[in-house]
Amino acid sequence: MIERVIDFSARNKFLVLTLTFFLVGWGVWGMRHVPLDAIPDLSDTQVILFTEWPGRSPTLIEDQVTYPIITSLIAAPKVKSVRGQSMLGVSYVYVIFEDGTDLYWARSRVLEYMQGVSGRLPDGVTPTLGPDATGVGWIYEYALVDETGQHDLAELRSFQDWTLRY
Repeated sequence: MIERVIDFSARNKFLVLTLTFFLVGWGVWGMRHVPLDAIPDLSDTQVILFTEWPGRSPTLIEDQVTYPIITSLIAAPKVKSVRGQSMLGVSYVYVIFEDGTDLYWARSRVLEYMQGVSGRLPDGVTPTLGPDATGVGWIYEYALVDETGQHDLAELRSFQDWTLRY
């Protein structure tokens, strides 16, 4: 089998070279047009609520802050689960939505339901939405390019390390 492929390739050099150039060109085109997605986001859509009530015990935070928030949010549409964590002076509530739920839609539902629970929370306690991010986290990618041609790579690297990064 291999001998026949080699024999065919030796007799049809132009066809083999044309096919090779076509495949290389297709590969280069694919690399330039495929969006960068090194690690796909497989995490669930989640909204984090952070509530601060300084100087209170975890038990008091659980009873008066975390539990009322959890019981109101469990009824929200497309909610898969609600998890709460109470610590000294702070409460975290993680609202996990069903697969395919839009993050901004989920955040707006949590805000709607939080308006209903705000009357049941102690005075001065205001839950805050967490950052607009997924469970995987954010990766920011950029390219530092000198279009004027006045700086070499060492100067660009120094600028990146000592100025731009901070």
